[in-house]
This record gives sequence, structure tokens and C-alpha cells, in this order.
Amino acid sequence: QVKVVESGGGSVQAGGSLRLSCAASGSGYGYCNYDISWHRQTPGKEPQFVSVIENDGSTSYADSVKGRFTISQDSAKTTVYLQMNNLKPEDTGMYHCKAFSAVDGCLGYWGQGTQVTVSS
Repeated sequence: QVKVVESGGGSVQAGGSLRLSCAASGSGYGYCNYDISWHRQTPGKEPQFVSVIENDGSTSYADSVKGRFTISQDSAKTTVYLQMNNLKPEDTGMYHCKAFSAVDGCLGYWGQGTQVTVSS
């Protein structure tokens, strides 16, 4: 069982910054070589991909956040950060972290999310 916990959300004005954290831990976490992705969800809609960091450190971003958001991880690969700069009102939403793996028998896990609200 892997536990994924997000933190760092809040309310900011447009142009401001926030840093989100995603802490993952639990039995089998290291064996499964999890990739970690961030997704933004607004009421009534499916989560939308924001960014991902793979176990080898490679990263990818949605076009809407390129140049503004940076994803990184600590050396132990147990915490993933999403640095969000120059925030826009359209960045508002619940940000969920997802741990997923291509290793046989390793399940994917979602966190409960952390709310980000950007006012104009």
C-alpha cells in the first residue's frame, strides 16, 4: 500500500507563486520505481494533466504551464515538488498527485489533493 499526500496549496493573486509538495511512501514504493504526475481538477471536470517526473528524472509539462511551472524531486525520490510561478486565474483548481508504475503488480495511487486558488 502506497500513501500519497499533497500539501502547499493556498490562495494567491495573479502573478504570485506557490510550491506544492507530494510525499509518497509505503510498502513497495521503492521496488515499483514510481513516476509521479500532477493533475488539476475543477468542479464537474476530469483531472487534467499538468506535469510528470519519471523515475529517471525526465520531465514533461502541459503546454499551458510550460515556462511557469517546474517539477522536481528530492534525492530520495520520496517527495516531488511543483514550483508554480506567474500564476494565472485559470490555474485555479484542486491539484492531485498520482503515483504510477509500469512494473507488474504495482498499482497506481492518487492523493486527496490540495486546493490552489488564483484571483485576478
